[in-house]
Amino acid sequence: MSYLFYEAQRSGPLPADQRVTWRRDSAVNDGSDVGHDLTGGYYDAGDHVKFGFPMAFTATMLAWGLIEFPNGQAAAGQLDYGRAALKWATDYFLKAHTSSFELWGQVGDGYADHGFWGRPEDMTMARPSFKIDSNAPGSDLAGETAAALAAASMVFAAVDPGYASQALAAARDLYDFADQHRLTYDVSIPEAADFYKSWSGYGDELCWAALWMNRATGEASYLTKAREHWDEFGIQYGAEGFNWDDKKGGLYALYAMLDADPLFTTTFSDFLDHLRNDKQYTPGGLIFLDMWGTNRHASNVAFLGLVGAKMGINSDTNRQWAEGQINYVLGSYSRSYVVGFGNNPPTRPHHRSR
Repeated sequence: MSYLFYEAQRSGPLPADQRVTWRRDSAVNDGSDVGHDLTGGYYDAGDHVKFGFPMAFTATMLAWGLIEFPNGQAAAGQLDYGRAALKWATDYFLKAHTSSFELWGQVGDGYADHGFWGRPEDMTMARPSFKIDSNAPGSDLAGETAAALAAASMVFAAVDPGYASQALAAARDLYDFADQHRLTYDVSIPEAADFYKSWSGYGDELCWAALWMNRATGEASYLTKAREHWDEFGIQYGAEGFNWDDKKGGLYALYAMLDADPLFTTTFSDFLDHLRNDKQYTPGGLIFLDMWGTNRHASNVAFLGLVGAKMGINSDTNRQWAEGQINYVLGSYSRSYVVGFGNNPPTRPHHRSR
């Protein structure tokens, strides 16, 4: 059902196998203001702006789920849907990466969008395009997009090696861009600052991207770069969750997976212990990390708990805790929060088209 929601969020010309039939083609002229085809990708939340930074994190997480738990995806009959959801994002990123040090990071204006309450098919307002480049860089945006494409290259390596190679080549460019031209992206795209400001800075994305590049390529140089970022930005400290802005919790998991230094396994284990034992919980047992999208924050860290369990880090404890978080979202305590699934679910998504 979560993959189905991504189909509701699709922008651009829709494919023939689109399952969400109350959606139609929309924003088919995106990028015409700058002479590039920037159609496709995903709308943000219930809105119709395409914000590249959270979209890229979404893609990285879709890919990570497909990489880490392929047997579960296959048993649920979701591998093809998962790959399609991921590719809808990465196809857009490849279009948006118009040269080595250039990436279009946003299409649409948040305030103009919020002034229109209607279907994306009916939009008539201007949809300006915004980019980062070597003169106005964005290390967090370029780094997260590199991570998404590197992870996607692993997903598609066996089923579409040509596409995987294309994604990995773009990821290499974007990691170099992120590392060599450093700035938070919302300085270069100020139109994003009131919506998806990079509060944690770009250090976590540099390290995150380097680790995904190491995992996708096996090249030790990327692990060396990741350690440099780890030390430079003090990434070992301060993780309180895992989300589109702050990647530290996910970094701990990846580092424990890729580097034999016991520092990283200990850091990841301590982080999971901190989540389980020290954070605030609702009366029904849902971890409360933020008031904005409480369930997504709980689900993100539950994913890390399952990754830790798979790695043998307090396996029974972390698996039980993570499953408890997901079951809560699906209705084990009161009602499901997933449209169309579980105990007394909502019947309509948070979406202006519906």
